[in-house]
Amino acid sequence: MALRITGLGEEIAAVTGLPWNQSLEEWPEDPALAEKRGISRHIVRLVRATSAEDAPVYAVKETVSEFANREYKVLRELTALKAPCVEQIAVVEGRIDGTGEELPCAIVTRFLPYSLPYRILLSGSVTAHDINTMANALALLLVRLHLLGFWWGDCSLSNTLFRRDAEGFAAYLVDAETGEFQKTLSDGQREHDLEIAMFNVAAELEDLRLSGVLYPGMDPVRAAEAVIRRYRRIWAALKERQILDPKDRHAVERAMRQLHDLGFAVEEVSITIDGDSQMLSFQPRLVAAGYHTQRLRELIGIETEELQAKRLLASFDRYHARNENSNLTITESAKKWFIEVFEPITDRVPESMRGRVERAQMFHEILENRWYLSEQKGTDVGLEFAADNYIKEILPYRRDSGVDVITQ
Repeated sequence: MALRITGLGEEIAAVTGLPWNQSLEEWPEDPALAEKRGISRHIVRLVRATSAEDAPVYAVKETVSEFANREYKVLRELTALKAPCVEQIAVVEGRIDGTGEELPCAIVTRFLPYSLPYRILLSGSVTAHDINTMANALALLLVRLHLLGFWWGDCSLSNTLFRRDAEGFAAYLVDAETGEFQKTLSDGQREHDLEIAMFNVAAELEDLRLSGVLYPGMDPVRAAEAVIRRYRRIWAALKERQILDPKDRHAVERAMRQLHDLGFAVEEVSITIDGDSQMLSFQPRLVAAGYHTQRLRELIGIETEELQAKRLLASFDRYHARNENSNLTITESAKKWFIEVFEPITDRVPESMRGRVERAQMFHEILENRWYLSEQKGTDVGLEFAADNYIKEILPYRRDSGVDVITQ
């Protein structure tokens, strides 16, 4: 039996060098990476392509060949649609150990940097706000998948990774083994996915509660119900018809802004006027996720999460307003803000501490720190002072990237 590796061409060389003649259980694993692995019903390992600290990190999962190839195909399609999911890298078949025994097939995905499994987030120091934003993130992920015609079939916290996104979180699908695409999802299929999500989330949180590590006072069933309620609110805003007052000149604008605030660009909308009442009927027809992310990408060319983009755009909008008398176009002004504001602040981080927190997230947190310190002192402390204070007092204790926390 010959070893067969099918996957992304540019990644094949790195993947080929992994010890495929050993069971995953025997693979050595960096403790910092192991902590970020989460829980899976399969054997999973996070590994670096080489011994270099900055080498790419991959997640390797053992499963059967049929499921591995199916999941690879599904992830490839989700990635092409820009869905929030891990990226497929390769399927490895024909594995044999040193004694000639056949080993399970493996699927390799790219590890999502700065991501955290739910057990780490909910077992640490969290607030009610953190819990709400995690629920929002999971609900939004499921909405985005359903808009693409994707039925997950196993929505759960274990199959999701979370990344910090300004004051909230962004959720990413990790396991697509049970998922499948439909031309369009029926209400029954969506409800089935919601039932699965409700059961899985409640069971996972109950497991944490019984282990004694769940956030005190958190009720697993109520928390799971919050995910479903949030999903229904978002879905209704995106798909259901709204009746607007025709005398309100800004009614349509506000309806559009509501969708933008949810993070969706409106590509097509239907507006009708009732002949008798003259009431406006507003119906979104085509929406696409990532409204603020897309705007920031077009202005500056950087990739961020949605709420991070919203916060960075707010900072730029204030900068642009202060310089509105200049002859610069908005694109030129955006690039000037990036060079004069964003880069100098994030570049203040010493080389030894870079990479602990993703740059857009760190800029948001420095803005938050500026507000907090200014409230304390009763005067604006300035962005540079806030950045230096953040680097000294907050950054050393952050471990979004898996870097060890400083202990005293």
